[in-house]
Amino acid sequence: MDIGETAIESLTTLTVNKLRTGLAMLGIVIGIGSVIALVSLGQAAQQSVADQINSLGANLLTVSPGSQQSGAVRGAAGGATTLTNEDAKAIQTSSSITTVQNVSPELSSRTQVTGGRNNANVQVIGGTAAYADVHKISLQTGRFISDLDNTGSAKVAVIGQTVITNLFPNTPDPTGQTIRIRGISFRIIGTTVSKGGTGFANQDNIVYIPLTTAQQQIFGQAYLSDISLEAKSQDVMTEAENQVGYLLLQRHKLSDPTQADFTIFSQQDILNTASSTTGTFTTLLSGVAAISLLVGGIGIMNIMLVTVTERTREIGLRKALGAKKKTIITQFLIESIILTFAGGIIGIILGIILSFAISVFSHSLFIISPASVLLAFVVSAGIGVLFGWYPASKASNLEPIEALRYE
Repeated sequence: MDIGETAIESLTTLTVNKLRTGLAMLGIVIGIGSVIALVSLGQAAQQSVADQINSLGANLLTVSPGSQQSGAVRGAAGGATTLTNEDAKAIQTSSSITTVQNVSPELSSRTQVTGGRNNANVQVIGGTAAYADVHKISLQTGRFISDLDNTGSAKVAVIGQTVITNLFPNTPDPTGQTIRIRGISFRIIGTTVSKGGTGFANQDNIVYIPLTTAQQQIFGQAYLSDISLEAKSQDVMTEAENQVGYLLLQRHKLSDPTQADFTIFSQQDILNTASSTTGTFTTLLSGVAAISLLVGGIGIMNIMLVTVTERTREIGLRKALGAKKKTIITQFLIESIILTFAGGIIGIILGIILSFAISVFSHSLFIISPASVLLAFVVSAGIGVLFGWYPASKASNLEPIEALRYE
């Protein structure tokens, strides 16, 4: 009997008891579908985080108060109020800084903002005109904060799309209207184009006001929460880190880089950390889903063992008529592989449908990795061989006389 005939006979045998065959395939279907859907979800989350980070500016460097290891400058013990407006001006005007083209001093904090009868907890950022260039802010309407606004400590604000939704749900363009921050009224002079994000990372849930106004009238502090820098190109990012780091060490009168009271990190640092986190999350989810594949494989082995028991007399008769051990093994292996392969194909289709549904309902990216689909085929075939071998071997080792006597 050739392989083609064996495959046809195996299909015929499996269709005799459709319910049992379907239940045997169910574990593989769920396992493969879960793996593909969860890998897709993890990759979509990873890509979404990467897009959000890159939307802030590919050449962005951020100087923060405090101490952590960063590039050529390693932080040690430091405070949270170590950066000043003078530091930002020094970076902008120093002849030793040749790799930075824009400097944006910033002061930010979350606080309640009121608009009409509504209020929301938002991120309030005090910045200068350079903020829009450094962070790639695009305006939907109006204008951004100007140098004149900072010179006069103007009470003007630019707001994001989430702020509009929360404070002015019935007003698509609230330019010209008033919001209140800690009891102080600000006139809205512009709105930003949506960048997306969720929770504390929502780039649309931000109110931008002049830095001097934020320091003197809202938060009452002269220090900065960050200094954002735009390097001239990605090729000079490391050099820019070093130049800025050593300038600040000199300004803060620190001779030992290990005692730096500030941290410098780039967008690539953030992206690497975020990618590592989401990658670990994806691997964990995939591992949990893969357990169902193992359960499905055990289920198929159990079904095949039952089949061997039910067909003991048939196996004995075939062996008595001259069927070789190899033929018996091949037939049972093919039955097992058909089960897992068919379950794998159905699982792949289910996984793609689930991934698409999740992307639609969560408004996230729809990403299907060809590698995960290929892996599903390989795994499904592998499970068929692995968990089908023992029942097939057991069937082939039956003695013809004992099998024919089996009741």
